[in-house]
Amino acid sequence: MVSFSQTMHKIYNAVLHLSSSKHALFWLFVISFVESSFFPIPPDIMLIPMILATPKKAWKIAGVCTLASVCGAYLGYVIGYYFFELIAQPLLEFYGYLEKFNEFKHLYEEWGAWIVFGAGITPFPYKIITIASGVVQLNLAVFTIASIIARGLRFFLIAWLLKVYGERMRLFIERNLGWLSVLFLALLIGGFLLIKLF
Repeated sequence: MVSFSQTMHKIYNAVLHLSSSKHALFWLFVISFVESSFFPIPPDIMLIPMILATPKKAWKIAGVCTLASVCGAYLGYVIGYYFFELIAQPLLEFYGYLEKFNEFKHLYEEWGAWIVFGAGITPFPYKIITIASGVVQLNLAVFTIASIIARGLRFFLIAWLLKVYGERMRLFIERNLGWLSVLFLALLIGGFLLIKLF
């Protein structure tokens, strides 16, 4: 019997293979779209090798990734808003995300936009946030703005780093994306707090 981790590894390899296909940009759009609502593999898996292969198209690739991710976020929102028990809850249970979802749900009333923004730029599963946003009926304008800024920052920053530093930066990003994203978010929040204080 094939284990869950083996299945995820096969999906990962299939997505990685798509990055070198003739229609890679189309598949990047598809993967970025579905990852925001239910798919387990992040679009970075395609984004990084595609930019390294064609650095002149870095901004276009990052733009496609951002647009698709934000569009897909609306699907996650709709699933949470209308179909939580039917679709979202079984999906979250399948991926083992239900506990994380329940932990974050109660924070939305006060921190909704920041939670969307934080999850959008870090490796935290973005689908949890888009579904949760629909469940608590987070203001759609706030949800949209936070998603655009967060996803854009993440994908365009990766594109810029790869365009400038190439293969060395790929290795660095793959090893350190988690803590780099958290550090960037902390610095950003710290900056906003300083502006508010002074």
